[in-house]
Amino acid sequence: MTDKVSCELARDPQDLERLLIARQWVGDIEGMAALYEPDAVLDTGEGRLMVGKEAIRALFAEFTATGEKFSSGNQSPAVISGDLALTSTHLPDGSITAEIARRQRDGTWLWVIDKYSVT
Repeated sequence: MTDKVSCELARDPQDLERLLIARQWVGDIEGMAALYEPDAVLDTGEGRLMVGKEAIRALFAEFTATGEKFSSGNQSPAVISGDLALTSTHLPDGSITAEIARRQRDGTWLWVIDKYSVT
């Protein structure tokens, strides 16, 4: 894993998706979880809500252990209103993700809500 990817902060909400995929590809579970606020919620789309960074971390560890890799998709421009941003990506399998990010006090961005698939 490169130090640049594992240490890079999301200075723009658009950075979050790229960082998540890059970290997952190198097995950086902690780095993946670090892209979420402590009380974030992740909806897997399979009737599972992961609440909190530790639950999200466990989900990513479980997924990464399968050897599957996240795919890059066509990321839509973030819609930003003040300290909130809606991010979304059209994935190669036809599904669409939707996430809400919040600007942190230091100007970086973290996800608060993540829904794997809205279709």
